[in-house]
Amino acid sequence: MKIEEGCCYHVYNRGNNKGKIFFENRNYYYFLLQFKKYVLPSTDVFAYCLMPNHFHFFIRVNNKTEFERGIKNLFISYVKAINQTYNRVGSLFQGRYKVKKVDTEAYYTRIVTYIHQNPSVSKLVNKMEDYKYSSFSAYLSNEPTSINKNEVLEWFGGLAAFITNHKTDDK
Repeated sequence: MKIEEGCCYHVYNRGNNKGKIFFENRNYYYFLLQFKKYVLPSTDVFAYCLMPNHFHFFIRVNNKTEFERGIKNLFISYVKAINQTYNRVGSLFQGRYKVKKVDTEAYYTRIVTYIHQNPSVSKLVNKMEDYKYSSFSAYLSNEPTSINKNEVLEWFGGLAAFITNHKTDDK
């Protein structure tokens, strides 16, 4: 898919052969650190969730060239680190990352909710706020974050509606 500046995208991928891409807590943190270093400068981030064998990001691309270079560097650095740490070789991911354009406000709210519900739908946690590797808890906190909380909360009509929407749709 051709990436366009100013457009929003659901970016995702999973492990090769549906295998794990995160093996322990420090892997999740390292991936997020690399994302922040390589991808965040060229994007606005609305939601993310890192699952043991796949990940989701909902972003707006602000600089196409920097984004494409950054996401490539994210994957190269992460796979090199994982392969070195766990004495493995070969592909970690199932091919190139996938990108779907998100182009309506209704789709914006659906994709944010979908991404945040992944851990509870997969039965990794009973409550979304208990999952450490998702942006959901950032919306409930007053701590500084790289997530564009205010814009997302406007789509939902405020924090109360954001929470209600997530809970109502919680499986």
